[in-house]
Amino acid sequence: MARPHEELYKLCDCLSSVSIELDSYEPGSQHLPIIDSSGEETGEAKTQTREVLPGLRFLREEVKRDLQVLRKFLDDPESKSLPPLSTNAPYLVAPKNGSAKGRGVKVDVVADNGRRWIRVNTIKNSRILMEFREMDSYFISSDDDDDDGHSPLKKENLIPREFDNSVLRMGRELLEAARANPPHGSTEIPSITMRFTRLDPSDINQETSDPRIAYTIDCLKRMGIDVQLGERQGIVKEINSNSAQPIIFKPTTHINLDLSALIALISDTTHSRLPRDAEDANKRFIPPQQYVEWKKQRVQMLSDSPDATSTWEDSGIHSRVLADQAQQEMRKGLLQDIHDRLRSICPTLQNIQFWTTREARQRCLQIVVKIAGARERQRAEALLSYSICSQTTTIPTRDQFWVQSRYPSNFIPLMPIRLYPLSEPDATSIESFQPHPSSPFMTSLASTCRNILSQDISRLRESQSPPGHSAAPDLINDEGDIPPAAVTSTNPKLTVHTVQSMLWGASLGWTTLTTNRSSVKVLLKEMKRSTGGGALTYEPPNREETTRTSRAAIWIMKPRSLSEGSRSDCCSE
Repeated sequence: MARPHEELYKLCDCLSSVSIELDSYEPGSQHLPIIDSSGEETGEAKTQTREVLPGLRFLREEVKRDLQVLRKFLDDPESKSLPPLSTNAPYLVAPKNGSAKGRGVKVDVVADNGRRWIRVNTIKNSRILMEFREMDSYFISSDDDDDDGHSPLKKENLIPREFDNSVLRMGRELLEAARANPPHGSTEIPSITMRFTRLDPSDINQETSDPRIAYTIDCLKRMGIDVQLGERQGIVKEINSNSAQPIIFKPTTHINLDLSALIALISDTTHSRLPRDAEDANKRFIPPQQYVEWKKQRVQMLSDSPDATSTWEDSGIHSRVLADQAQQEMRKGLLQDIHDRLRSICPTLQNIQFWTTREARQRCLQIVVKIAGARERQRAEALLSYSICSQTTTIPTRDQFWVQSRYPSNFIPLMPIRLYPLSEPDATSIESFQPHPSSPFMTSLASTCRNILSQDISRLRESQSPPGHSAAPDLINDEGDIPPAAVTSTNPKLTVHTVQSMLWGASLGWTTLTTNRSSVKVLLKEMKRSTGGGALTYEPPNREETTRTSRAAIWIMKPRSLSEGSRSDCCSE
């Protein structure tokens, strides 16, 4: 025996399913192709809240409200003798059986990373018949005027030459909007699907049937629109556990290094023995007496300058930062993390290559000459194949990079670090490589970097060596200070060499390794501003694949500073 209000029970089940899925909804498009080895969240890269989809919160609240009213009605024993409850459930379930808004055109579902737009329409036969009757009245009135009563014949063809209605207009608007809004980073025009949940062209009831309904659907199909009729079946289903699986991003075999990554690879903190505990890490960077005296003199000298920003407390902050970096090494070594992740994509590490820009290399050498310790200088010599010690008369071997390191020789095949031929990639230089297929994120990142750099083209950038010449590390001013890095006019927090490094990685489809989290945040904001956020998407490697693994565009690690000169125990090792 059927339950009273059986239809309401079915609607309640459907609405409950919709409510569960809305509560568990996490937009896959917000999983950026970024590896974050630091354990921190990165601005736009962190998992977004469920409110990233406009109107989603309102829909969720409406579903919960109607579900609560519906359950209360069905749980009431007296409801069996009451007439069916009026509810918005059919309309709230409609998009699920098929939400985002385009500019001027409503789209209920944006699927396949923007490649497919779905519009759900609940128009009934009776509603579209009203439009047809209104059209008929105009044509009949026009015929009477033209015949002047002399012709007894009436038109029997109800489909005029200029046939149109609200459904066809909706289809044209969707097609026009799709042509004007391809997915970011692509020229592909989104396909359009229109699902009519209540329209029935095969209805044989004379009161609700009309050949123009089928003709309307045929017109939509000839426009190139995918037309689907009726409600989707089996909407009450178990939540797919795969949707909650995290996306795994892996680095490419070719790694693009920016300046901060070069410094981290050379850092004494990265290579020296680990502290026994946090106390040992703090003691390791107590400023030596020689440094204390120099710092006091430096602060006293700068105190007369109106631009002076250095204080005696800065040295204590610097020591704490270095101690924190040493403790980070205790948790997970930087080289160990690189080694493990690269082994996951290339067990033998034979195909791994490291690349950097000439500007990053030059800047690194300038910094090393100024503040690095002896062992850090030796690693820089081996890593960058340049003699930077006046006492050194021979080019160091690659094995010297690993001397006095806690890691075995060639733990990671870093040498030789290869240099890009130009400061910024052009079509010819990119063709000389074998770049990976570009994703929308990579394309947008490269475009953003080019836009930023193009605004600085007329301004003198930091000194660059002519092709074929080594960057001279003695490009230090008369006061012995490292010249400031050129910054972009778009955002003073972005240096030119950082944007150039990111541009090379994005153009080639390679993973960029960096410890410069702040620059990544700024670049993501610039990408979002220029693309409206559409490019900040996860692009699966293959639409048919179920695995959630893809190439990482950026790999962020904790910074490692040049710390050898700040150690209080440097003579004990």
